[in-house]
Amino acid sequence: MAAHPEKKSEERKRKSTQNDARTSQAQWGRAWEVDWFSLASILFLLMFAPFIVYYFIMSCDQYQCSLTDPVVDLLMGNKHLSDIWNKTPPLTYRAAGIYTLWVAFQVVLYAFIPDFCHKFLPGYVGGVQEGAVTPAGVVNKYEINGLQAWIITHLLWFANAYYFHWFSPTIIFDNWIPLLWCANILGYVVSTFAMIKGYLFPTNAKDCKFTGNFFYDYMMGIEFNPRIGKWFDFKLFFNGRPGIVAWTLINLSYAAKQQELYGQVTNSMILVNVLQGIYVLDYFWNEAWYLKTIDICHDHFGWYLGWGDCVWLPYTYTLQGLYLVYHPVQLCTANAMGILILGLIGYYIFRTTNHQKDLFRRTNGNCKIWGKKPEYIECSYMSVDGTKFYSKLMTSGFWGWARHFNYTGDLMGSLAYCLACGFEHILPYFYIIYMMILLTHRCLRDEHRCLSKYGKDWKRYTAAVPYRLLPGVF
Repeated sequence: MAAHPEKKSEERKRKSTQNDARTSQAQWGRAWEVDWFSLASILFLLMFAPFIVYYFIMSCDQYQCSLTDPVVDLLMGNKHLSDIWNKTPPLTYRAAGIYTLWVAFQVVLYAFIPDFCHKFLPGYVGGVQEGAVTPAGVVNKYEINGLQAWIITHLLWFANAYYFHWFSPTIIFDNWIPLLWCANILGYVVSTFAMIKGYLFPTNAKDCKFTGNFFYDYMMGIEFNPRIGKWFDFKLFFNGRPGIVAWTLINLSYAAKQQELYGQVTNSMILVNVLQGIYVLDYFWNEAWYLKTIDICHDHFGWYLGWGDCVWLPYTYTLQGLYLVYHPVQLCTANAMGILILGLIGYYIFRTTNHQKDLFRRTNGNCKIWGKKPEYIECSYMSVDGTKFYSKLMTSGFWGWARHFNYTGDLMGSLAYCLACGFEHILPYFYIIYMMILLTHRCLRDEHRCLSKYGKDWKRYTAAVPYRLLPGVF
């Protein structure tokens, strides 16, 4: 039966409104439609990423960090999969208790203790801060207290190690595989809850994206900023806590294990602890700035962030320290100094580049970069509700060298961590390989989104700054 003319008109208006919203919102976040390559990549990661993490940790526990020996044993028939699995430590009540207390403690520090560090630390920005505008035009507020949580956690760690002796400093290493099962459980529970929440009770329905493909929505997330209550923001909590707070504790546990096994802590282990510790402290010192980065500004919260922050980050970003427990490396002074200098230069580039961008944003371009007034390109973009926003893209300082020169510094630091482990095994170099793939992909993903968001203004920007990572090369 034919529809009435007025109903057809209403239907056309509704579809037009939806299409306009999709066109506008496509400027942010993930895709509306899923191509076959994206779906294949997602299915691969969902099936194999947990196995990859397990394989790395198992290879250290049973094969002294060799990635080839387990495969050779299986192919030669020396062992069966059941033999390897039967030697893998199971989930224990002790590990479950440790992990539950850890996550609960970080929740308390995040949600119930307002920041006080900004009141006495000059230059530190903490307390209540505003994030970037969301696709729906919302500006969320955040309680920035990550540095405070890191300080309290580490003060308690050292107080225990040198005074209370409630637990051994090697407790993380000693329970590393049982804790892996706990982290996986939390990662999948959080990711599944986030998807259900996106369907049934989203924080902001206008900031949700549904493709109709279950696997893509589960992986990349539906909600842009899922929250419980006023302050508990899933993205900020899981991106920073518990994984990044734990990063330095994990490395300290590795160092303690080296001391226990060999009677000393090698200079390579010290280098890894120092260089990665600088990176972690930089993250928390600049947590307010992090609110304007791609993870918070563009990514939705799904398995990619939920499981990734709970499992992938703490278990693959700390492989250098784990490797050095099994293969202690004592570097000669020249090599140690060279690696330290490489790491510090990488950090300087990473931090200075980000600082230039932050200063430019905060002052709306009314500042000096390298002693000069910054150059920039003015551009505009639209939110879902049709509101027009204006922005500026800097083309001077390090941002005139390459469009993502901060990533270049990040890669230099990542290489330094790996070089500290010598060249006997490939395992500790997984990090630099992964970071090169991740950051290159992030460059391309970010630029595709910026092209959709800024249009011809983005083309003007890329003409002014033609290189992505390495000036004159890429």
